[in-house]
Amino acid sequence: MGAPPARALSAEDIEGLRAALAGGKPTPVWFTEAAVGVEPGASAKVVAFDEPAEGDYVQVRPTGSRDVLSFSPAELTAVKPAPKPKPAPRPAAAPQFAPPSGEVVVGIEGGAEPQKRQPSPSRSRKQQPVEITVTLHSTPEGEWTVDVLVGKKRTVRWVPVPAGEVGRLAKHLPSEVGEAIGVALEAAKERQELRVTQLKAELEAAQRALRDLG
Repeated sequence: MGAPPARALSAEDIEGLRAALAGGKPTPVWFTEAAVGVEPGASAKVVAFDEPAEGDYVQVRPTGSRDVLSFSPAELTAVKPAPKPKPAPRPAAAPQFAPPSGEVVVGIEGGAEPQKRQPSPSRSRKQQPVEITVTLHSTPEGEWTVDVLVGKKRTVRWVPVPAGEVGRLAKHLPSEVGEAIGVALEAAKERQELRVTQLKAELEAAQRALRDLG
């Protein structure tokens, strides 16, 4: 019989994880069969919790990865899965003895010929289509960030994006969107040019003062 399904995170488990994270002691969790895109039984570290309005998702960093992903309580468990049993060793073949003079004997290995193991098909998970929301945000200083929401899971949280990359992306977007981005980029460029002019003036004044001193 196969192993019973892993128990999903309960309300008490989540409270315990929140308390441990607040105390600076992130507790490991493991992925259940319900988790999509990861290996069931693999471990991860809890790094944050989404706001309740976003579905009470748990943000974790899978072991061996730098990415931070969000999962529902049903996709995680606080119970460490039992280790997979090791396959039994293959029985040694019986020794073959040399036949007496004048006789011919065919050596026979002890036991039946083991069947070749067929490679198990890799686990395939059908990805259901979900709504993806990509948000670009610009500050008055001309700094750009991007936020990505896949369904209710936030997979990218306000990561900085170079303004030049945003400008190249704007050329492939609808004209209204590209025009709005272009206005923001042009305003940021004008502010930077003004700043360069001010810095040049300050540098020239400092150089004159240095020459006067000496």
